[in-house]
Amino acid sequence: MSKAKKVIEEAKEINNPEIDLVDKGISSLDEIPGLFSLANITRLSLSHNKIQVVPAALANLMNLEILNFANNHIEELPVSLSSLPKLRILNVSLNRLYALPRGFGAFPVLEILDLTYNNLNEKTLPGNFFMMESLRALYLGDNDFEYLPPEIGNLKNLQILSMRENDLIEVPRELGQLSRLRELHLQGNRLVVLPPEIGSLDLASNKSVLRIEGNFWVPPIEDQLKLGPSHVLDYLRSETYRVLYSRHMSAKPPPPPQTLDKSKKASRARS
Repeated sequence: MSKAKKVIEEAKEINNPEIDLVDKGISSLDEIPGLFSLANITRLSLSHNKIQVVPAALANLMNLEILNFANNHIEELPVSLSSLPKLRILNVSLNRLYALPRGFGAFPVLEILDLTYNNLNEKTLPGNFFMMESLRALYLGDNDFEYLPPEIGNLKNLQILSMRENDLIEVPRELGQLSRLRELHLQGNRLVVLPPEIGSLDLASNKSVLRIEGNFWVPPIEDQLKLGPSHVLDYLRSETYRVLYSRHMSAKPPPPPQTLDKSKKASRARS
């Protein structure tokens, strides 16, 4: 454990605002004396450790702008985290989260939130999750979402949304309100149709990304996808598709089967 202690002591000596504790075998932040007294820290990297609990005292680090907990064993996060006034980037990917705390969406300036590869779904998001209007990138890939809540339309500044490898059966029309969206990742889900409103998004330019392969598309979407994402967007804007979409939604056919066995996911492992 002396490695982590050494990093903290050196940081104190030179007043270093960036603390790198990546892959140091840390299983508890209690093992790092003095960490929470370093009020000047702006960046804290704790990825690739074995941390299970994030102490509420982390919120004492009022100047934190970047916090990286990727690839740990974290099962829950403290409510206090969302009170960090300057936090812009939070990475808690590759952990064991089944839910987020109440009030989690209160981050005042959060721009990038990475929750990839956890066990989250639409029922375990707190009520204020979609109030983070400063969010520019939201990564929710490799979780257990069947639906994306319509409140997603509130995230007006969102430029990147990743929902790949979930269990999505449907995405809401409100996605079409995200006029700044330039990257949309929906590959590897159980989608059959898309709301026509997605056709209005600027996802066809050279700098944009639309990934929708690996779903159960109706044949016309599948045919257009073979020609390329821009053809899909053109088709979504057509009157023919609007009719097909409304018929499909009225008929309410049963969703396609789950194809991914998630029981073996590392995020399901209990320590």
